[in-house]
Amino acid sequence: MHRPSSVSALTIGRIDVSPGTLEALVRAEPALACTSASPGLAQRALALLPGLARHTCENGTSHGMIAELSATETPHLLEHVAVECMALSGSPRSLRAETRWDFAVDGPNVYRVRLAYDIDLVALGSLREGVHIVDWLMGLPSEKPDIASIVAGLCEVRAGA
Repeated sequence: MHRPSSVSALTIGRIDVSPGTLEALVRAEPALACTSASPGLAQRALALLPGLARHTCENGTSHGMIAELSATETPHLLEHVAVECMALSGSPRSLRAETRWDFAVDGPNVYRVRLAYDIDLVALGSLREGVHIVDWLMGLPSEKPDIASIVAGLCEVRAGA
């Protein structure tokens, strides 16, 4: 597991858990609110989590995952990273997720990341670990995520559920 650094691209606020779905309010640091602030991020993300290449977005664009990851909202990257961690730990790849925002309601730089789940604690753990992974991808001073250890921990949670 990771040790949080004092600087983070994302802060998770309230998390609402309902049957089959969780929704987290995620605040992005303004200077790090877009993945384009970290050149080469898409390539690092795909090297760390190759399964991201299989992800698709239903946001009306069809420019491919590298382009999507290169210039998207940082909480949207968190969504994909969390879903991939869930899948690597045994969750179905068919689970849906989305990132949306209403800055007038939630405040500036606050996003809603919604994840469907099969096991709530796996989704919560994936979201938490996802913040560390996103920080590293954004180039913040943090230890490179050990995906094998993260997945092993999530699999232990799955086995205990």
